[in-house]
Amino acid sequence: MGNNEFRKYADDVKIGVLSGGLSSEREVSLRSGKNVYEALKRLGYKNAELIVVDKDIANVLKDKNIQVAYNALHGKFGEDGCIQGILEILQIEYTGCGVMSSAITMNKEYTKRILSTSKDIVMAKSAFVRKGDNLFEKTKDLKYPLFTKPVSEGSSFGMTKVNKKEELQAAYDVALKYNNDVLIEEFVDGFFVTVGVLERDNKPFATEILEIRPKTEWYDFEAKYTNGMSDFIVPARLSEEVTKKVKETAVKAFETAGCRGVSRIDFMMKDDIPYLLEINTSPGMTDVSDLPAQAKAMGINYDELVLTILNNAGLNR
Repeated sequence: MGNNEFRKYADDVKIGVLSGGLSSEREVSLRSGKNVYEALKRLGYKNAELIVVDKDIANVLKDKNIQVAYNALHGKFGEDGCIQGILEILQIEYTGCGVMSSAITMNKEYTKRILSTSKDIVMAKSAFVRKGDNLFEKTKDLKYPLFTKPVSEGSSFGMTKVNKKEELQAAYDVALKYNNDVLIEEFVDGFFVTVGVLERDNKPFATEILEIRPKTEWYDFEAKYTNGMSDFIVPARLSEEVTKKVKETAVKAFETAGCRGVSRIDFMMKDDIPYLLEINTSPGMTDVSDLPAQAKAMGINYDELVLTILNNAGLNR
């Protein structure tokens, strides 16, 4: 695939790269947005503009007469259907998933409920605990160690590994600082892999699988966004049969959740079984992000990846 492939948009189209935002992942988004903007400029989109998103974003988009939005936002308001809804109202085409799939996949509990309709997708046993619920009653059937996770956060914010019952309340309280709803999941003692899903000609396809071996106890914020804190192994050290299974499961999850354009699917591998963790509908595009590394391993460089995602803008409308 080369930079001269069919382009959906003319070089003079007004593209707004949406970055920053109002979530806990603001700093990561600023880095993603800057990289995407620079790629669009290299690709010849002379009217591309980097927009730092705040509460006045609807007016900014109208005032600048933005025709296409490249969504480089992560987390709340950017990845949960909110910005997508604004763009729908303004009738601006945008990259990535639409309102419904963004809202569903941002919530880990509802993602699990939707994906559980497919017999081909395996997930760890879990409990959904709302603020005010009896924590220990809700989790009595789970086996330790556990992970506590805010249901609607990214970049591992608010996550804690819980090795014994005595640690559960404190870990739950940490998660509550981010969301009133908490997912508590049995820990899968395996290794982490992640695979991107892109679209070409309206057909989803999986990237190479990336195996990540963090130098921290688990793949936390430090391991994700600090150079040298994780070893990236791509393609992942999986058999041909298991590789095929992981890729097929990723595409199946993408389709089952109604995703479009781009996503990244995370798994824990144990005994050659991929346990699906979550779907990220606005994957990081920083220098150390997973999706660019996955794409590069299959011959798609950073600029080509940006163009592929841009070409799929508007699929969600």
